[in-house]
Amino acid sequence: MELNLSPYQARVIGALIEKEITTPDQYPLSLNALTLACNQKSNRDPVMELDEGTVQDTLDELSKLRLVKEESGFGSRVAKYKHRFCNTEFSELQLTEQELGIVCVMLLRGPQTPGELRSRTNRLCSFSDVQQVERVLQKLAERDDGPFVVKLAREPGKRESRYAHLFSGEVSAADLAPASSTATAELDDDRLSQLEEDVASLRNEVAELRALLEDLTS
Repeated sequence: MELNLSPYQARVIGALIEKEITTPDQYPLSLNALTLACNQKSNRDPVMELDEGTVQDTLDELSKLRLVKEESGFGSRVAKYKHRFCNTEFSELQLTEQELGIVCVMLLRGPQTPGELRSRTNRLCSFSDVQQVERVLQKLAERDDGPFVVKLAREPGKRESRYAHLFSGEVSAADLAPASSTATAELDDDRLSQLEEDVASLRNEVAELRALLEDLTS
């Protein structure tokens, strides 16, 4: 599935997926509801201020790509819209609940760390721990019909690397995490863990020595 979604297209599809899961009774969305969803100040990065004309133009573009379908309810004159991005009879792309949750958050918020994804997908799906998030990310990166996500180079001062979706085109090679950087990051984490253990051990020894000294001087 080769796509190169614009920021507006990614926002519209992400908003439709989110509302389909979190507010199914209000889905499909009217143009007004979709515009409000795109412009939410929570769970969006960056925050946008799209007008209905821009959202309608974006819907028209996505309709030509067969990624959005207009669907009016019985007896309603208001046009409503639903995505055909994935998990429909019209889409080749089929995602699990967890894969869909990750992709949705990335479409709405950009690159994310596994820890961020675990907390920010809680209304869309559930993960038992960060390791499970990492396993799903690895599957998305290695799927035969993908890849759909890629691991980015770790930012200075950060303990986790971020992952980006590939539905808006390829990521710059300068942003990718090279194998050497990944190995170095893992080594740094191992060293940090070892230092933390050493410090804890030293604290215990100091406490024992203090207790022994108090016994001797009492």
